[in-house]
Amino acid sequence: MSLPEFWFILIAVLWTGYLVLEGFDFGVGMLMPIIGRSNKGRRVVLNTIGPVWDGNEVWLLTAGGATFAAFPEWYATLFSGFYLPLLLILVALIVRAVAIEYRGKINDQTWRTRWDYVIIGSAWVPSILWGVAFANLVRGVNLDADHQYAGNFFDLLNPFALLGGLVTLAIFLSHGAIFLSLKTDGEIRERSEAFARKASLVAIVVAGVWAVWAQLAYSRNTWTWAAVALAAVALVGAWFSTVKGRFGWAFVSNAIAIVGAVVLIFGAMFPNVMPALDEANSLTVDNASSTDYTLTVMTWVAVVMTPVVLAYQAWTYWVFRKRLSMEHIPEHNELTFFPKRKTNA
Repeated sequence: MSLPEFWFILIAVLWTGYLVLEGFDFGVGMLMPIIGRSNKGRRVVLNTIGPVWDGNEVWLLTAGGATFAAFPEWYATLFSGFYLPLLLILVALIVRAVAIEYRGKINDQTWRTRWDYVIIGSAWVPSILWGVAFANLVRGVNLDADHQYAGNFFDLLNPFALLGGLVTLAIFLSHGAIFLSLKTDGEIRERSEAFARKASLVAIVVAGVWAVWAQLAYSRNTWTWAAVALAAVALVGAWFSTVKGRFGWAFVSNAIAIVGAVVLIFGAMFPNVMPALDEANSLTVDNASSTDYTLTVMTWVAVVMTPVVLAYQAWTYWVFRKRLSMEHIPEHNELTFFPKRKTNA
């Protein structure tokens, strides 16, 4: 295996970590009004990801940095061609961070409700757009002979890509509901379990149609049928586990399904990193990569730092492993820096 091929695989691994971990973050955000229903309920839902959501985003930063360093031409073409959807995702991630921090700073229901809407919206936008972006990578985009994107934003909104957006949306909703089933108790847990059973069934149908379409129409390798089969079995296992009330196994199965989806996406592209509609203009693992010296240095950095990141995240999840319920939330649970002003009648 060459160093460019190794880093192509490693970037796929980094995206897998991001989608598995941030996937339930997005799902929890989207489910706040459905599962939470009241201020205390929404606070419980939000608290389940409170200690971990920002750590989960490290995987995105690492995947982006690794792409920039290992495949600079891929990074440049990707971010110029997909500029608007990636900008919308970035804005959504920024405003979500602000909303989570600001929500409890003023003891006012209107203030909290507005920030709740921001959290919900900033979960929906990336959940759809990540699927649109990855589906376009599988399908191929309009690149010219200089490997520059020659299309426009609306070219990215083709039927295959829009269905890809529905796939990530459905899987993240299911993933979030299963996560809430593991992290909450009482009525929040009951609602989460009921929603997880329905969402996991929808995910099977939507993801199944897209995966078969991707394999038949766009995959450049027949071995990716194995990834389709893995994802299908895992999604069915996740649904079956929710029906049986085994939500730990459901979470593992959903994570395996995401692994299968990433293998399908990257395997369908290989040996390209960014396929073109005209294959002669495609960016490949070889023509888009950095020098061997750069990749060698990056490999040693990855060997040293990856165990540190994994250990830190494992410790975080272990410390905050207990279930939450509305009984854990006091009536005045917000840390109020600016109390609501009282006005005379």
